[in-house]
Amino acid sequence: MSEDVKVEVGLGERAYDILIGPGLIGRAGAEIGSRLAGIRAAIVTDENVAAQHLEALKAGLDAGRIASSTIVLPAGEKTKNFAALQEVVDAVLAARLERGDAVIAFGGGVIGDLSGFAAGIVRRGMNFVQMPTSLLAQVDSSVGGKTGINSTRGKNLIGVFHQPRLVLADTAVLDTLPLREFRAGYAEVAKYGLIDRPDFFAWLERNWQDVFAGGPARIEAIAQSCRAKADVVARDEFETGDRALLNLGHTFGHALEAAVGYDGARLVHGEGVAIGMALAHRFSARMNLASPDDAARVEAHLKAVGLPWRMADVPGGLPDAETLLSFIAQDKKVSRGALTFILTRGIGQSFIARDVPVSEVLAFLKENHTG
Repeated sequence: MSEDVKVEVGLGERAYDILIGPGLIGRAGAEIGSRLAGIRAAIVTDENVAAQHLEALKAGLDAGRIASSTIVLPAGEKTKNFAALQEVVDAVLAARLERGDAVIAFGGGVIGDLSGFAAGIVRRGMNFVQMPTSLLAQVDSSVGGKTGINSTRGKNLIGVFHQPRLVLADTAVLDTLPLREFRAGYAEVAKYGLIDRPDFFAWLERNWQDVFAGGPARIEAIAQSCRAKADVVARDEFETGDRALLNLGHTFGHALEAAVGYDGARLVHGEGVAIGMALAHRFSARMNLASPDDAARVEAHLKAVGLPWRMADVPGGLPDAETLLSFIAQDKKVSRGALTFILTRGIGQSFIARDVPVSEVLAFLKENHTG
């Protein structure tokens, strides 16, 4: 009997299911085949995931009579570039896949973003299936259709919106995830509580150890996160309105990632988001929008689960506040030169703040800088 939890992303004729539970890799062929009959597929993955799970996925696809080819890329954020995009596009074309066939993203957020972008542009848009293997990808990047690559000028600045036809989140693969990577993904889980679900954040404060241990609490946390994101995506698919709330912590976080040159040894995406969320709450308190007690509560929870929560936690030091501000200004949450942040009036009370004064941000960065 299946233990899957199903969450639907309601986009009318383009609606799709997120299936969450153990054993989905082995059933991938049946689940994909029931929705996309008679297709062939290109699996895009990275070296780490391939070593542990690729044979199981191939067997699962074979069982559903889905012929597949494989593209294996280096692991890590630095793979989200034009060269890797060209490699994936060329391999899909070389496999003679048609528009009605599918690209399967089998990996974390990097693979999902890159593969989705390739699927969105090859033959002007191919079918796309997300099979996220990291917690971060299962609760965030695999849902909602935002795809892309990084530029030397900033993160995720090149890409398209291209929705998947199906998301298969096999929770069993998370058992092989390094603790650091699981923690990084947990930052995105906590984010959903901090945006507009204070009861969920309180639940996480009580149950985070069970989420880390696996079992029903982990599935529940992933499902709640996916429901939260699906609700926002259904309201605002192309991020013209309140979908921007999903960027809580990301404006500061992306600047920190850029500042370390996307060096995953020093800072991975979820860690940047964790520090960014703490900074967003601390900045909101500085602007007299929220109580300092809320910022302290966020910091205490991140610290309890072992996540970094301040700029001093980034190893190797950071450039000066002015340089960090330049990375923030380059981030895509900028409109006509005005800084836009996701700030908060308290736990679960985030909002979009436009026209945030540059002088206030700079002063805050100087106050909180490691130096």
